Amino acid sequence: MRSFVRVADLHSFTRAADALGLSRAVVSTHVADLERHLRCQLFHRTTRRVGLTTDGADYLASCRRILAELEAADEALRGTRLRPQGRLRVDVPVVFGRALLTPALPRFQARYPDLQLELRFNDRRIDVIAEEVDLVVRVGAVKEPQLIARPAVNTRLVTCAAPEYLRTHGVPESPEALRRHKLIAHLGSNSQRPFPWRFRRAGVRRQFSPPFSVAFNSVEALVSAAIRGVGIMQAMDLVVAEALVSGKLEAVLQDWSAPGAPVAVVCRSALRDSPKIRVFADFACELLEQYRARVDALLRL
Repeated sequence: MRSFVRVADLHSFTRAADALGLSRAVVSTHVADLERHLRCQLFHRTTRRVGLTTDGADYLASCRRILAELEAADEALRGTRLRPQGRLRVDVPVVFGRALLTPALPRFQARYPDLQLELRFNDRRIDVIAEEVDLVVRVGAVKEPQLIARPAVNTRLVTCAAPEYLRTHGVPESPEALRRHKLIAHLGSNSQRPFPWRFRRAGVRRQFSPPFSVAFNSVEALVSAAIRGVGIMQAMDLVVAEALVSGKLEAVLQDWSAPGAPVAVVCRSALRDSPKIRVFADFACELLEQYRARVDALLRL
């Protein structure tokens, strides 16, 4: 089953063999044995690509669930006798990973020395199941039914720019006035379209996508450009709090501040009782809650 799932994910027997640490012949034998057992063909094979048949696609979903449940059962049983241990594959946003998680890793390692972390920092909304990631810190709603989300913190949107930019170009007094300014957009990682800007005041909600001067697919690049006077940006308060307090950025349209996306720790539902998932989820939530409190104190929210 594991060989079949890896071939399905990577569309290649050779790449699947490399990922599993096996020879291509062994992986091919595993899949062939599985097909004989099931009495059906799981893949369409060509010289250039391997694709799932209809039967293969149906079987893949069951295999993912079974393998996840098997891993969770192993972890739960070991957890009654041993400390959390083994490999843990984690995907987090770049800003969270660099600013909060990396500095706190020595503390986590001291608590759980038998865990081997595989950390990926990116702002792409990954497919948790297909990419075989154990746990993610996700910004935004979680709609996949096979995932479990543990809410961590809420955010607010802040519209801001460098003081020098505002001295030169003026301070916008309303959302509509932003159309006369240079604006910096954040590109959605999947759609490749800029996120719309959102505003709310006294029950009035506004959302629009004004013409942008420049757009980035990186939150860090977005903040860096704003600090250097490229234009006005909008982002979560957790991202820009330090720059606001240090004076590198200055908030505008504060009476139009709107709620931002929630942040949650997410895992596959089959792994929800795994000790290693539980301890890292606790740790990630702890970091986010501590930073939320710090931001609130800094910004006096």
